[in-house]
Amino acid sequence: MPDIFYKPVRILIGLGFPKDISSPLDAIVYLDSVQQSARDHSHTIASRACRAALTGEIEAETARGLFEAYATKQSILAPEMDEVVAARSVGPNTSVAF
Repeated sequence: MPDIFYKPVRILIGLGFPKDISSPLDAIVYLDSVQQSARDHSHTIASRACRAALTGEIEAETARGLFEAYATKQSILAPEMDEVVAARSVGPNTSVAF
């Protein structure tokens, strides 16, 4: 289905609870819920891109990328699960060289 992201964008909401954003429509619903005072240029770009994806003007994956960039900028992008597992398996007092 072209209006669904190939992979959801997982964001943190509320008290750090994860929420999957699976489509441009999901992203718009989230973006519209952001308080006016907390909206910035990246919010505007992501919102416009998701709306354009709904009308078929751009690909859903383009909108996904812009929404993910917004989430990263706002520090609400949830870490990938393999990052969490790696951090837990190493432990807080262990140093790891990358």
